[in-house]
Amino acid sequence: MRSNIKYGLFFILGLIALFTTWPHAFDWMRNGGNILDPTAFFGDAIKAGGTAAFLSIDMLIAWVVFMIWVVFDAKRIGMGTKWGWFFVALSYIGVSFTFPVYLIARERFLDRKLKAGEVPVAG
Repeated sequence: MRSNIKYGLFFILGLIALFTTWPHAFDWMRNGGNILDPTAFFGDAIKAGGTAAFLSIDMLIAWVVFMIWVVFDAKRIGMGTKWGWFFVALSYIGVSFTFPVYLIARERFLDRKLKAGEVPVAG
């Protein structure tokens, strides 16, 4: 798949995630929820049981893995730890938005390194 098409697809999926998830977050915050408190956020979602609990636990673990991975990955490929921490902070908007945005930034960074004659880090 050509890079621009792939980046466009990633970005569109990130925007779809952003605009389909945040109305629910706004409803939750209107009812007293604090979006900056992941314990309360996931706790309320898990209390609902069933599918909500399954998806909440699944997303919580995926989010924690993303936060650990992105910091080390950004450093490893040469973007720098500060960019990893930037994407950790951005993930509070939503992992389903931030992950595709990170993949675009990562691939574009690696493409620039390759074009400059630098050998990208394997992995």
